[in-house]
Amino acid sequence: MEGIEIIDTNADNILEYGVCGYKNIKREGYPEKIEWLKDRFPEGMKIKTLYSAKDGNQGMIEYIPGEYCWRPVEASGYMFIHCIFVGFKRAYKGKGYGSLLVDECLKDARKGNMHGVAVVTRKGSFMTGRELFVKNGFEVVDKAPPDFELLVRKLNERAASPKFEGDWEKRLSQYGKGLTIIRADQCPYSVKNVREICETAERIYNIKPDIIELNNCQEAQNSPCPFGTFCVVYNGRVVAETPISNTRFKNIMGKILS
Repeated sequence: MEGIEIIDTNADNILEYGVCGYKNIKREGYPEKIEWLKDRFPEGMKIKTLYSAKDGNQGMIEYIPGEYCWRPVEASGYMFIHCIFVGFKRAYKGKGYGSLLVDECLKDARKGNMHGVAVVTRKGSFMTGRELFVKNGFEVVDKAPPDFELLVRKLNERAASPKFEGDWEKRLSQYGKGLTIIRADQCPYSVKNVREICETAERIYNIKPDIIELNNCQEAQNSPCPFGTFCVVYNGRVVAETPISNTRFKNIMGKILS
């Protein structure tokens, strides 16, 4: 497709190209994501934007050196992909742009003489399935409950493979009775969702949630959930492993309390 380029999006031009499909600085979640990114760029974070001269931002990939990843993964020496997506418009899907973005990450990993590239995958919302990565030479090296997978494309075959931090039950044991929501500004969509969930929890279920804001990668790496930057725990049990809408929250609570 003509008029497509990959933009190295940084602190100087991010307001011009946007991120995660957001471009309006007044949109809930966007200012928080921008500030979060400004703290990550010095750590080596990269945002590559798939930009169409005709239709604007049509995709992106976000990655960072594994030592600073916001997932409960040990991936030192690897580049780590937080998220990737392509195609706000259907015309941009199925054209190989996802592989193009993955290749950008691989190029940076090679430049940095890193062991390879790692990513957590899962079927469902806010996650990319394994298919894109398997097609690009990635292999599953670890799994975490309920159905998360850790994949890696090694550039140094002798390097130790990344792994999930594990100890999920021990991590979860610190959360007792009540509703706990763990979140970080890594995902701008969760700002609105968490606000609405809190309002619903208090109004409908008479529950005041405990909100835990993750402020650095170490806190995210200690998450009780493989997604790292979002988790809902109710009475000591994980009831949502990735960001959910207010409607989904009501469905979950309806089943639990029925």
